[in-house]
Formats: sequence, C-alpha cells, structure tokens
Amino acid sequence: MRVLVVEDERRLAESLQWGLEADGYAVDLAHDGLEGLELAQLHPYQVIVLDIMLPKLNGYRVCAALRERGVRTPILMLTAKNGEYDEAEALDTGADDFLSKPFSYVVLTARLRALTRRGAAGAAGLLSFGDLVLDPGTRTCRRAGQPVTLTTKEFAVLECLLRHNGQVAAKSEILAQVWDLAYQGDPNIVEVYVSALRRKLDTPFGRRTIATVRGIGYRLVADD
Repeated sequence: MRVLVVEDERRLAESLQWGLEADGYAVDLAHDGLEGLELAQLHPYQVIVLDIMLPKLNGYRVCAALRERGVRTPILMLTAKNGEYDEAEALDTGADDFLSKPFSYVVLTARLRALTRRGAAGAAGLLSFGDLVLDPGTRTCRRAGQPVTLTTKEFAVLECLLRHNGQVAAKSEILAQVWDLAYQGDPNIVEVYVSALRRKLDTPFGRRTIATVRGIGYRLVADD
C-alpha cells in the first residue's frame, strides 16, 4: 500500500511516515503543495494524506487540481482549523474525508483503511488470474478456493503483478509501487518477495504461475 503524505510540519510528517511504515505502508513525503501535486500525478498512490495549510499551494487547490486532472486517488485532508465551513470546503473541492489536528494516530489509520477499501471496491474489485483471487478491499488472497496468508509486502507485490494482467511488470515498476521513493536498498529485494510468493502460491498447488522475464521483471502465466 503506497501512501503520499503532503505536510509542511516536518516533525509531524516524519512521525506519520515512521508510524505508517511500521504498519507496512510505503510512504512518500512532500512538504509543499506544488511538490505534492507533482508526486500525486506521477505515481499511483492508493491514498493521499493532504494538509490544508501548505506553502506554495494550499491543500484545497491541490485537491481541486488533482480532481480536475482526473486523479481519483482517495484523499484524507488534515487541518489545524476547526469548523464546519472548513470541512465543507475540503469535501467540496474533492476530498474523501477530513481529520482535524490534533488527531489520534489510531483514528488516522482507521480512516486510511476505510478509504483504501472504498477505493479498491470502486476502482477494481476482485483481482484474479485463473484460480488465484486477490481482494484489495479485504486484503485477502485465495488460491483454488483456499485462503493464503500473505505479508503486507507480499500482498503488494502480488497486487502489482495481477494489475498487469499477464503483461510484464518490470522490477523497477514493482519497486516504485511497493517501496517508497527514498528506498536505496538492494533492488534484488523484489526477487526475495517473488520467491516467497512462489513458495506460498505455486509450490503447494503444483503450479508455476509467476514467470521470470530475464533482465526485465516478472509476469503471470497460465499453468494448465
């Protein structure tokens, strides 16, 4: 699950990044409205956390610009302001939910989970390839009707492969989708998670669904 946090209070932004990454999210940070607007258009985030009082371009204008340009990513707006008019303006510009500072981290993450469930249900619903079925809304996976338990990163890698629907998913694409922009580790981490998926999804069922495309990445193949 990839999240963009647009927040100019660096201590708060870094605290949110630390907490969300500990919960399994991949998090990118932007500290002004223009940077947030650019990142939100360049990368396929599952949800955006957007402060209202931002330098260069406020959150209302960022949200409105994204909606005008066809970006439908769920947006949770944060603000230090109180009052129904601020909430109404946030929702009228295209935000999906609203949270006033100071807020509970537990409530924030619950709101994010709700937004991603709505987004998954509205955008794609179930993802399937043969008898392999992934439900982004409930974060569940089944193969041949049997539940398969996946870690957060395993789930995200598999979701990326399924969304390519048999086309090649480059290793660089998987890294960009599942890990954050600041990731500087070994790109072979993708191979580690693909191997884990094969052990859980292919080996127990006598399948060979995840194929390596040498020098590029991976794709799902029918295994009859």
